[in-house]
Amino acid sequence: MRQNFLKRVRRAVVKIGSNVISNGEGLLPSRIAAISEDVCRLRAQGLEVILVSSGAVAAGKGVLGISGRPQTIPLKQAAAAIGQPRLMRAYKECFQSQGYLAAQVLLTRDDLANRRRYLNARNTLLTLLEFGVTPIINENDTVVVEEIRFGDNDNLSALVTTLLEADLLVILSDVDGLYDRNPATNPEARLIPLVERVTDEIEAMAGGEGSALGTGGMATKVKAARRACLNGVGTLIVNGREPRILERAFAGEELGTYFLPARDRMAAKKHWIAFTKKPRGKIFVDEGARRALVEGGKSLLPSGIKGVEGRFERGDSVRLCDLDGVEFAKGVIGYNLMELLRIMGKKTSEIEATLGYKYGDEVIHRDNLVISAGSEADED
Repeated sequence: MRQNFLKRVRRAVVKIGSNVISNGEGLLPSRIAAISEDVCRLRAQGLEVILVSSGAVAAGKGVLGISGRPQTIPLKQAAAAIGQPRLMRAYKECFQSQGYLAAQVLLTRDDLANRRRYLNARNTLLTLLEFGVTPIINENDTVVVEEIRFGDNDNLSALVTTLLEADLLVILSDVDGLYDRNPATNPEARLIPLVERVTDEIEAMAGGEGSALGTGGMATKVKAARRACLNGVGTLIVNGREPRILERAFAGEELGTYFLPARDRMAAKKHWIAFTKKPRGKIFVDEGARRALVEGGKSLLPSGIKGVEGRFERGDSVRLCDLDGVEFAKGVIGYNLMELLRIMGKKTSEIEATLGYKYGDEVIHRDNLVISAGSEADED
């Protein structure tokens, strides 16, 4: 089954974790060279490859004399500012030695949450691929703040997979794949070669521990796999420290854990709402409105709204919750906070009389709404 999917891959996103290409003291040039050569071999076979590479902070923190993970955002940003050029120089030299070009692309979550910047980023990356250049993407740690962080590069790689309509997401980790138990503490832990669907039980197996260098552990990788799979893209988690790992994986060797793509692919716009556009507030609705949205496939009208939380403008994403505070959907709102406070609980026929104008009967149109089926839209 895995081989059948891999044979159809023409464009792949490869995420490289900090622990794969660095240690506590800085970058490991030999690992960067090995992965770069692997990517170039795939390129020579006609595949388009996009890299999402961590390692900037790890490359720069040693210069500042920082041991372990930087504890503040300014320290992390300073380390990234020093480390990012070193990271890119290492990749550039490795690709150049193989006769290929590489390009640096730095993104923040705002770049992908804003639809116009989302499309601009997509066009830039597609143009690079058209010219035979390998994009190397990283989060722009030098300017990012908590509100616009992707959270980790596992998440970023899943979003890039959607952005570029890639056929496969490969996550290079420092472990062989997903185990049923923690292999570091349990010698009887068993590698899971195939995951048909990411369930709550699968996520529980991944745990939540990160590392001193990276920001995510196996849990973030499984969440990234779930996001990619919902977009109809398979995900492969393998050990990036193994020799020629990409070439062997694409040749059909049964390595790591492969996550099957969902049969019912989520529409691109809804995937963007669910996973890319960060919610700015919450709307609390009564049971009748919740049923109309979840079971009836309806739009959200002002009459069913009982409360709001946060600060948002028209066009922002918000979470939809029942009166107990349980989230069940996300959506792009058609009215700002002050407008909504005035019309909530009212009939649609009263909107224009209350505001003096109206954008439409719906506070959130069904086309701009994503229901949390099996918690599919319940993440930041």
